[in-house]
Amino acid sequence: MTETLDQRLEAIIRGSDSLMTVMRLTRDLDLPDWLIVSGAVYQKVWNHVTGRDPDYGIKDYDIAYFDASDVSYEAEDVHIKRAAAHFPPPFDAQVEVRNQARVHLWFEEHFGEPYEPLTRSAEALERFVAPCFSVGVRLEADDRLTIAAPFGLEDLFSMTIRPNPTRGLAKGWNKVIASARGRWPEITVVEAS
Repeated sequence: MTETLDQRLEAIIRGSDSLMTVMRLTRDLDLPDWLIVSGAVYQKVWNHVTGRDPDYGIKDYDIAYFDASDVSYEAEDVHIKRAAAHFPPPFDAQVEVRNQARVHLWFEEHFGEPYEPLTRSAEALERFVAPCFSVGVRLEADDRLTIAAPFGLEDLFSMTIRPNPTRGLAKGWNKVIASARGRWPEITVVEAS
């Protein structure tokens, strides 16, 4: 039987002691609608595909959650501080907790692009700059792994970075590409047409 990309991703994630530790600790925080997203996921795959150490290039663990009941920074900061106190070193300095229900309040000022309000954490993945980055994972209470990948996993495993087809080219596109090429020169970049 041929292994699916979902199964390959799950095996890579479960084989990463650091990512599994972060997911177990995040699950213990009981944040609403949480996902580990971005580099902590796609970089594990790229390291696996290229034979690098699983933690090569990983700078942080982005924890997205969704709580529309209070979109103030103060409410988000409670969870940020809870996480910092909950995670042991070195993870305490590496986790970044963000409420996706409030991203629209600061995104345009920070990134220079408008951002409509979200309705759930996984919806944020649909707006990431490239499909290969648009993957989130959650460790459920019964140890099942939930994978959210609105564009599929083909670009992730082929190490292909192409612009997200559902949004305009990100203002920081060239910086994103330079950063990725600097760590994984094996990537393929499909430029915007």
